[in-house]
Amino acid sequence: MNLHSLKPNRGAKHRVKRLGCGESSGLGKTSGRGHKGQKSRSGGGVRPGFEGGQMPLHRRLPKRGFNNIRFQDKIAVVNVSSINERFEDGDTVNMETLKKARLVKGTYDAVKLLGNGSIEKKLTVEGCKVSTSAKEKIEKAGGTITEAEKSSK
Repeated sequence: MNLHSLKPNRGAKHRVKRLGCGESSGLGKTSGRGHKGQKSRSGGGVRPGFEGGQMPLHRRLPKRGFNNIRFQDKIAVVNVSSINERFEDGDTVNMETLKKARLVKGTYDAVKLLGNGSIEKKLTVEGCKVSTSAKEKIEKAGGTITEAEKSSK
């Protein structure tokens, strides 16, 4: 097999539909849009969900209930094993240091440490939520934990 003999699989490549290239092409003149009407014009067509003036489905259905998802805190999750890899013995672990270590990316209201993996380093954890298994592992390794205060939103 040589580079000059490589070919795409059968059916992988398809001819591009070239509109408006003469009547004999089969897509000339009106280019498959038909004659006149809203959909034949440039920029024409209806918005998504439009049903020709009929009351659209999203307005016919009853609106019920309440969903708290837009008001809940966005929490970043970090495992103990990844903290063990990125931090040195005696370091402080908080939101800023986790962002610098690239374990937390983006904007979050809080960080929660989970107990997946093992930890051998003595770390000081500040301002993070900690699961019970992670708390046991950090304290067993000789670290200290100062949990974040509960915020009243």
